[in-house]
Amino acid sequence: MSVEFLVTSLVVAAIPGTGVVYTISCSIGGGRRTGLFAVVGCTLGIVPHMLAAMLGLSGLMHAGSVVFEVVRWAGVAYLVYLGISMIREGGALRLEGRTDQRGEAGPMRGVVRRAILLNLLNPKLTVFFFAFLPQFLDSPPALLDPRLVGLGAVFMLMTFGVFVVYAYAAATLREHLLGAPSVRRWFQRSLGTILVGSAARLAATDQ
Repeated sequence: MSVEFLVTSLVVAAIPGTGVVYTISCSIGGGRRTGLFAVVGCTLGIVPHMLAAMLGLSGLMHAGSVVFEVVRWAGVAYLVYLGISMIREGGALRLEGRTDQRGEAGPMRGVVRRAILLNLLNPKLTVFFFAFLPQFLDSPPALLDPRLVGLGAVFMLMTFGVFVVYAYAAATLREHLLGAPSVRRWFQRSLGTILVGSAARLAATDQ
């Protein structure tokens, strides 16, 4: 495992994307605990990309197939849904001035499910696992190549660590944002706009 791979993985995980935006929104909306559940969901959302790479589905996804188009437009629709929910003060970002009570597993499951789906439809991860990750192998990957498991596991661990930092940093701003309604509205709408913008970029992406 090369230093280049470790540095690249850290950069890819740290660059603010849709998963980071969602994690920050959950941390501010529900506190540190909610943010950590979002981190878990975003990390689990990487697993399907790794499995697809191991099964050799990159050719299918990049051949202009119906599968690629379905995944791409599903991602567009989901990003628009989350973005509009944030702009309208609902959905993924709820600044209600309270944290979830202990034992309320339902809302936390929803946070995890949304995070998994968000990263499942993340085109950055698709490119990373299908096109970029194999470049760090000495030879072309075989079907169910265990080397991809190792690289993917390291990337997931880095993603988890970086997203935890984002979650804790956002949670420290929670009280300040809750105490300033104008800042709260600006922040919420900004996050929603970022996701809608990401949807527009994804919609304009060529096969």
